[in-house]
Amino acid sequence: MKITSAEFIRSAATESDWPAPPLPEIAFLGRSNVGKSSLINSLLGRRLARTSSTPGRTQTLNFFLINGRFRFVDLPGYGYARVPAGVRRTWGEMVTRYLAKREELVLSIHLVDSRHDPTELDLQLHEWLLYHARPQITVATKSDKLSPNEMRRNIERIRRALNLDEIIPFSAVTGRGRDEVWRAIDAALRDHRRAS
Repeated sequence: MKITSAEFIRSAATESDWPAPPLPEIAFLGRSNVGKSSLINSLLGRRLARTSSTPGRTQTLNFFLINGRFRFVDLPGYGYARVPAGVRRTWGEMVTRYLAKREELVLSIHLVDSRHDPTELDLQLHEWLLYHARPQITVATKSDKLSPNEMRRNIERIRRALNLDEIIPFSAVTGRGRDEVWRAIDAALRDHRRAS
């Protein structure tokens, strides 16, 4: 997809702050420091989402308008132990409410770290999305940090753990998997247009 414009719209801590319908939305979710912002920036070909070496920085839903036609939504990461329990609960409620209620959500992109087995929270999120019949793809980030043999083994382990047919290996450094992620986004947007 050719990106003609991409802009940050707003951060939203409550439902009343969500942008008004009807544009379709693509959500990026995963544990803290898994590379959500790096994936968004790689897809857009520019630094729009803020990256940080400190996990737990994103504490709101961050909305970006792409080509004036659809939105990317960067959701807070989960599982970072140093975030206070009260804040973690608030994040969980905010994200769950968005995933459950947002009619504009056409695709959830679930990021897992290619170097590690999925965490318990990864498994819970995957099951939740399945239970609620939310369209999703799974992207294994940081694939450039593994040898080809390690990558094959790890992808197969992640695939079995999540009971998936396909996982997209991705690297923000090399661009690996970028086209495959865009194809999934394009397909979700086409399906949304046909259903509208």
